[in-house]
Amino acid sequence: MFDTLSDRLSHTVKKLRGQARLTDDNIKDALREVRMALLEADVALPVVRLFIDRVKQRAIGQEVIKSLSPGQALIKIVDDELTDIMGQSNESVNLAAQPPAVILMAGLQGAGKTTTAGKLAKLLTGRENKKVGVVSCDVYRPAAIKQLETVAKQAGAIFIDSDIGQSPVDIATQALQTAKVKFLDVLIVDTAGRLHVDEEMMGEIKAIHATIDPVETLFVVDSMTGQDAANTAKAFGDALPLTGVILTKADGDARGGAALSVRHVTGKPIKFIGVGEKIDALEAFHPDRMASRILGMGDVLSLVEEAQQKVDQQQAKKLVKKLNKGHGFDLEDLRKQMLQMEKMGGMGGLMSKMPGMGNISAQIKEKAGDKEVARMVAIINSMTTQERRFPAIIKGSRKKRIAAGCGMQIQDVNRILKQHKQMSKMMKKLKGGGMKKMMRAMQGQLPPGMGGGFPPR
Repeated sequence: MFDTLSDRLSHTVKKLRGQARLTDDNIKDALREVRMALLEADVALPVVRLFIDRVKQRAIGQEVIKSLSPGQALIKIVDDELTDIMGQSNESVNLAAQPPAVILMAGLQGAGKTTTAGKLAKLLTGRENKKVGVVSCDVYRPAAIKQLETVAKQAGAIFIDSDIGQSPVDIATQALQTAKVKFLDVLIVDTAGRLHVDEEMMGEIKAIHATIDPVETLFVVDSMTGQDAANTAKAFGDALPLTGVILTKADGDARGGAALSVRHVTGKPIKFIGVGEKIDALEAFHPDRMASRILGMGDVLSLVEEAQQKVDQQQAKKLVKKLNKGHGFDLEDLRKQMLQMEKMGGMGGLMSKMPGMGNISAQIKEKAGDKEVARMVAIINSMTTQERRFPAIIKGSRKKRIAAGCGMQIQDVNRILKQHKQMSKMMKKLKGGGMKKMMRAMQGQLPPGMGGGFPPR
């Protein structure tokens, strides 16, 4: 998401290099480029107008800070305004209610409500240590109840059964009673997808809301619908007292218009963003971090948080201990690192959050995706234990056997051996203060407020 917008904004900033001051003349063209970039990203027109006016008001005549170029000064202004228009800071779900805290999911057909209900259950179960139940009030879509049962199992949540012969209001009422009997902390109520123009269906969800009185009413919206997302969110907001928005399918070919429009149009915060198909691919939405990613400055904070949640800390300590004792970094260690990387969305997922990686070509990003990680793991799996521990013994005949064993070419085996050699050298540098040197080198690449300035443009 935001790839095209990021490219256009970066190109605009480059044009301002070498200018001594931001003036009416040199900013006029830049703002035209920014406006076109936002419109191409399918941002709602009122939001584009407001954004451009605010950037122009702040930028014209501003003296450029001594160490910054006008391009960097402008991007600081754009960064601030992007953050502001998306909501300033993350707002988490409100669970401060007499248990069970009820969360009602609403949205259009095909927005991904059922999958998102499972992801939210997983997040609350794992990170918040809550006892979560889920129930489906969708009596119209074939297999909707079964789908929720499947995702609930994956999430480790308690599935409360329902039947298509029941009315949605009765299902919600009974589920709430069951949640109280089972002493659940949270009850997530999934509803049928509905068009905002369907008065009968909108009346039904109003009735469900009135019956269970949820503490959170979340509007689930597909990121790829662009500015239409803002329009439908407003319609739902007029019918229901929405408390927040969840953006789904942000890993797809979304232009980002929904993320930039929906907060301004509805006045409701974006609380979560879906970043993949896996059950744990739901992230808290941080406007400041998203603005940094749009501007190609990465998202180091989210990367660190993700590592803390998904990386096996015991395994990491064992590797550090092994390296400190002078033992080399072998292929089994590389395999374990690759599997950890898969948990964090593959190399592509990591690159999207690293500072300075925003302008990397789509071809390189594709090569660094989940498939490439899986290929590397498959090659190492085809090796014997001895070969993994002592890569130097892998010569011609062994390479041929390894390649045949995983259905790949000898050059693929050569490539992973070369990558292992490079990583092994890097791991040696992590001893004797190498990590401190590496962190100092990264310091200048961190976004504002994290010890560094904006990256060079």
